[in-house]
Formats: sequence, C-alpha cells, structure tokens
Amino acid sequence: MNAMANPNLGTGRVWRLHHGDREIARMSVTGGDMPWVHATVETLPGFEEFHDIFAEQERAADAEDWERADACYERIRSALTMTFPDGSPVAEFLLHIHGDGTAGWRWNDEPFDTGADR
Repeated sequence: MNAMANPNLGTGRVWRLHHGDREIARMSVTGGDMPWVHATVETLPGFEEFHDIFAEQERAADAEDWERADACYERIRSALTMTFPDGSPVAEFLLHIHGDGTAGWRWNDEPFDTGADR
C-alpha cells in the first residue's frame, strides 16, 4: 500500500467513482486508518443504480458473510472504476460506501491477489 505521505490522502482531496465515462460519486477524504482511507460521499446521477449493491455489501460484511461480500466486490469492480484526485486511474480498490454517506476504501497500484482482502 501507499504511504500516508501520499498527497492523494490529504483531507479534502476528492477521489471519483465512475460507471463507464460517467462520474457517479465524489469521495472527499476525511482521514484514514492504513490501509483504509475514509471519506464523505457526494452521490451524483447514476449512483442510484449501484446503491443496492453497496447496501448488500455492507450487510454481508456486518454479518461476516465473506462469500456474499466477495460477490458484491466482484460486481462493484466489474462495473465501476475509481480515479485519484489528479484524474489518473486507480488500478485496484476495495470500496465500501455506507448508508450514512461515508465511505472507506483501500487501493493498490496493481491488482490485488486473487480473493479480495478485507
């Protein structure tokens, strides 16, 4: 994982979530607990299509149903991409968007090993 000195992790830095070429959410960094980054989320038109999968992922994680959580992760990663504040693509990420308007994610410059880390 990247060091906390990374300028992308500064409070207020905005990471973006995309479906195809459409930006569907903006995540403004509020802090972190390495390897996780925490943010508030501003949803944009197009996000509603993915609301249920993030809610299902949150329920699965709360229930420690990792098989179901991993299935949600696969669906999210097959449909969505993320960009750093400078607009460059994030190679790999594990993103949780919570019902309270917050998000947590971890990322890597290269794809994760098979089987998502939690």
